Amino acid sequence: MLNRIKRMLVKEFLQMFRDPRMRVVIFGMPVIQLVVLSFALTMDVTDIPTAVYDQDNSVASRELAAQFGNSGYFEIEEYIHSRSRMVELLDTGDVRVVIRIPSDFEENLMNRTTAGLQVIADGTDSNTTSIVFGYVSQIVAQYNREKLRERFVSQFGPQAVPGEIEIEQRAWYNENLESRYYYVPGLVGVMLILVSIVVASIAIVREKEMGTIEQVMVTPIGKAEFILGKTVPYLITGYIIMAVMFAIAYLVFGIRIEGSMVLLTVLTGVYLVGNLGIALLISVTSRTQQQALLTAFFVLMPAILLSGFVFPIHNMPAVVQYATYLNPMRWYMEVLRGVILKGVGIQALSKAILWQTILAVSFLFVAVSRFRKTLD
Repeated sequence: MLNRIKRMLVKEFLQMFRDPRMRVVIFGMPVIQLVVLSFALTMDVTDIPTAVYDQDNSVASRELAAQFGNSGYFEIEEYIHSRSRMVELLDTGDVRVVIRIPSDFEENLMNRTTAGLQVIADGTDSNTTSIVFGYVSQIVAQYNREKLRERFVSQFGPQAVPGEIEIEQRAWYNENLESRYYYVPGLVGVMLILVSIVVASIAIVREKEMGTIEQVMVTPIGKAEFILGKTVPYLITGYIIMAVMFAIAYLVFGIRIEGSMVLLTVLTGVYLVGNLGIALLISVTSRTQQQALLTAFFVLMPAILLSGFVFPIHNMPAVVQYATYLNPMRWYMEVLRGVILKGVGIQALSKAILWQTILAVSFLFVAVSRFRKTLD
């Protein structure tokens, strides 16, 4: 009995490691993902893209802006001069925070009265926004204790007491910072990528294992028609899942789509086409369903973790941030936040739309090309 079990174990190990691609999937992928994701994934909130709207342009306002820039938490991307520019930056997601310093800021401090400071944050990610507001309070308190106190002592003597800075905190798009407005739409993107990649990745490889793909290809059906026949059912299924999930999001969680439903539907189709391109590429390069499913799993993990859904992309190393450009889910997450929570249109989402389209066309083109080589 032990000898039979031993021979069975040897057979299984030989079968498992005979294929070089399986060895890469089993041993190579975990090591690569551990190294890359360990650098990329962090819960720390730093390098927050920030704009400064300095309406005072005084010594005190410039000192305070520098305090934010030198803190290590805020990365000042732009000094703006109009409210319209502020709205544009927040709508496109180019900045997450705007620090607005009113025109009477230094005057009020010098007169020892209350000086206002408005901090406007993108509230689509409630957790990050709450941390941002905490950082702002710390930086302003430090500015009061050090810089401002030092200036007053040098000008008015050791007994001088400066005015106080009153912070007005405002979260756009999600005023109450309710986490469901961020996580529920994000879960739609996760479910769509799970269904479209995992289920579709075994579509062609199943035909190979069953030996029916040759029978199909000797019929008058063309390769492009074969690909369409394999992808369209999953595309329709993805739309049905999307409709069901948005209905649940509205009925159970009260989440409304603030923007255009037509735009969201079209861009969801582009997202699904990109995912199906990846699934078909996995399918045509795999010999067995097991190999296809394992490869799909190792594609899904970085796709989800590097999408900005769990960990902010601006916290990741620069190399990893550029790598996320090749992740369709990253751009779909921006579409979901933009259309559902912000209610923005094509102009604000132009970058996400462009990259989504490029990736969808590229993945599908490579999959079809590889499919021809596989059959020839």
